[in-house]
Amino acid sequence: MSAINPDPIPEPTPEEVARGLAELERHVASQAPAAPSPAELPGATRRVLRLRAEVAEAHQLADLQADDTPLMLDTPKVRKRRKQAQEAARLHALAQDPQMRAWQAARMRRLLVSVAMVVLALSLAWSTAGVQQFAAEGAPAWSPAWLFAWLVEPFMSLALLVVVGARAYMGTRGQPITNRILTRIEGLFLALTFGMNAWPHLPWSLPEGETFTVGGVVLHIIGPTVAVAIVTALPIILAAFANLDHGTRAPLTGLTYGGNAGVSTALIERARTLIASGELPAEPSAYRLQRTLGCAMDDARAVRDALRNDPTTGKD
Repeated sequence: MSAINPDPIPEPTPEEVARGLAELERHVASQAPAAPSPAELPGATRRVLRLRAEVAEAHQLADLQADDTPLMLDTPKVRKRRKQAQEAARLHALAQDPQMRAWQAARMRRLLVSVAMVVLALSLAWSTAGVQQFAAEGAPAWSPAWLFAWLVEPFMSLALLVVVGARAYMGTRGQPITNRILTRIEGLFLALTFGMNAWPHLPWSLPEGETFTVGGVVLHIIGPTVAVAIVTALPIILAAFANLDHGTRAPLTGLTYGGNAGVSTALIERARTLIASGELPAEPSAYRLQRTLGCAMDDARAVRDALRNDPTTGKD
């Protein structure tokens, strides 16, 4: 009877050997006695424990300080400053926009015109007292002549303000008035106001016993002087505003004319029909063709040339 040999035990693989060693190490570590705490170590005084805690804390802080993530975050102050910078950049870009520049110029022009008109009205009101003294000619107070003398300067001022206001408004619309008649009217009213304010205070007009002083004359002519300055400067300022270039103007190009190339045959036939019906002359001008046909000047010139070169065109 033969003996039965059992199967040989297979050799363990390297992975199985590594797992076995790891299990053995964990088992030995679990069975090892616990390490004594720092407080249980011999000679662990209070100072030693405090220093050991500081060293451990320093090691942990050193590990955390190596991470720059907190430094990459924006603080509230940084975010606020960044928002202000973005707003300033957008406002600067908006200020360079032609429409924004035109709006700013229009607003400034209205402000200057308003201030100028207020100053002009105040200066003319200032001279009212001087004109009243001139017009009253020594009439008793509250007499009809004395009362009507107060109306001389207001109605002249209103007439002057009508002219100045019209010139100012037309200047704001880009159509300044340069008519010499209006300029002479302004000069006449201002000269009358100036003369009536200064005349009673000149040396030959002073009553006996009064001495002439330059300050008295200057005090009474300051109103008309300011009025003259405003009336003279305002049209110049408005003309400068009207000539402002806000960056929206396209460069001017000269007239182009390409003969009868590309001209519509329908325009030529329509012109022939109008000539045959008598609504157009036999040889109409380009301007007449433009007005009648409602086309561009280049097309009108081309139609005119085509009609002239066509021997069949003419009056019946």
